[in-house]
Amino acid sequence: MKKSVFPLVVLFMSIFAAHSQYVIKSPADLVNLKGVPQEKVYINHTGPVVFSGEYLYYAFQCFNAQNSRPSSVSKVGYVALVNTDGEYVLEQKIKLVRGLGQGDFFVSTEVASGNYKLLGYTQWMKNNGLSQVFQDNLVIINPYSADQSALLGNGEEGSPKPQTLAAIPMDSATVGLQLNKTHFSKREQVSLSLNNYKGYLGNGTYGIKVVRENNIEVPPAMSAMKFGQDYMNVAKEIYLKVGDSLYLPEQRGELLFGTVTDETTKAPVANVPVVVSLPGKEFVLKFATTDEEGNFYTYLRKDYKERVAVIQIEDDSRDVAINVKTPSKLPTDGLTYGTFTFDKALADIIKQRSVHNQVENQFFALKPDSVLLGDPIDPFDGGIPEVVQLDDYTRFPTFQETLIEILSNAGYRNNGKDNDYIRIAQDFETFNEDFNSLPAIVLFDGVYIANHEAMKTYDARKIKSISLIRDKFQLANKEYQGIMAVETFDGNYMEEFQGVNGAQLPIVKPEAKKNYYVQTYNDGSFNRIPDYRNLLFWQPNIVLEGSGADFQFYTSDLSGTFKIIVDGFTTYGKPISFEQTITVE
Repeated sequence: MKKSVFPLVVLFMSIFAAHSQYVIKSPADLVNLKGVPQEKVYINHTGPVVFSGEYLYYAFQCFNAQNSRPSSVSKVGYVALVNTDGEYVLEQKIKLVRGLGQGDFFVSTEVASGNYKLLGYTQWMKNNGLSQVFQDNLVIINPYSADQSALLGNGEEGSPKPQTLAAIPMDSATVGLQLNKTHFSKREQVSLSLNNYKGYLGNGTYGIKVVRENNIEVPPAMSAMKFGQDYMNVAKEIYLKVGDSLYLPEQRGELLFGTVTDETTKAPVANVPVVVSLPGKEFVLKFATTDEEGNFYTYLRKDYKERVAVIQIEDDSRDVAINVKTPSKLPTDGLTYGTFTFDKALADIIKQRSVHNQVENQFFALKPDSVLLGDPIDPFDGGIPEVVQLDDYTRFPTFQETLIEILSNAGYRNNGKDNDYIRIAQDFETFNEDFNSLPAIVLFDGVYIANHEAMKTYDARKIKSISLIRDKFQLANKEYQGIMAVETFDGNYMEEFQGVNGAQLPIVKPEAKKNYYVQTYNDGSFNRIPDYRNLLFWQPNIVLEGSGADFQFYTSDLSGTFKIIVDGFTTYGKPISFEQTITVE
């Protein structure tokens, strides 16, 4: 007999007991929880000054706080932008692979000018509060807004407020840069090498950014070495005690959790299977079981495509309410912000950069970043389905008739007084009579169908194909014989779904990973296109192994001094930060 292609939901640790926030009940629980290493996060970004109309790019590195190596605890990270009122202006979710992630966000004209705080964390880190969380200052300048009071100090137009610009610690003895030269013309190619001088001691993950210097004097973005100093003494384990609740770590993927209550009595529905369908051609199917308080949770590991989940209980006769929950946000009343202010002396600089941004955005379609599609999803996890294309056969009006006339290995079976169910015959090689009467798992466009009988009269003219897997499965402590996946021509059965035992609910999808556009001038196609890039090059999370790596980029139409800034960490957790300048004339 073949193994089930849909594994059972496995808990992170048995002590978590299926609560969205587990309450530590005993000293033994606390000892086990303290055995899970705490984490710390570094964000390398393209700030600290961002204008409306620009992107902030960032690289996310998550470390085991006990040894400063890449963390294996969390598979999801979070980046948030918080204003001086303590409000979350945005929060993004990113997938972490061996502690690494990356993303970006566009600063629209709806974001007000002001001093902001950039936060980086995992759900597990939130148990220790803001002291565990990465924090860096950002200044956002929105020149299109009439209200600039947040950056005018007391509202008086005076000189820019003096900033304390501390020296950035540097270390280029382990890893360094080599350039083909230091003075360049506009639109000229720059070649640089990231060199490893210490062999395996220099192997690690680094980021490179090349950005134009400006006269807006603010403290620089936090470097890796500054991070190493400031976050050296963060907590190595959770600071909680018996009776406290905690955020669950997302060790197996994105945590999706919620509650099931009876629609009439409002009482929790305990010990019932919950089915989570992420619909589409590359569907994802997850099972969980509610606890005594009606809570359920599961982990999403695959690169799902849709931003909606269809969540049901398996018992289609019960009328229930399903509510998906989200973890509470960290309180922000302990944050301190930068104090940058400006006056008319910066007016020309701001105006010029804003004009350049408008021109760049006009030609954005010619210089797009490419979204990586991620790993393709095999909804059958290695199982090879038997696929029937209905256009190859005589068409029949209903789904039931189609099964009778075309499919020899699947059809409805009478279930006495209860609803009829679909049965799929076993593969002869794995035949076992004991399993031959079990119902199948049935999905329409990836949506789980609890009530098979309700689909008997479904218009078969909408169906493109029917796929069968003829193995036995055990899901949420229940056995099934086979999977039937029905694909419609429109692929949108989710829009028709009206299950009384479930609901369609939006879910927050992680940001898509991108390959960032690198401007070239090899073929002359951009000769007549203006190029006003302040950020000439951005390469996040370079995994350096061996003697080094080579990169090329082009200067833009802007002259001045540009900084090449390298930040990162060796595989042993040593922070590396250094910079070099080039001149464009």
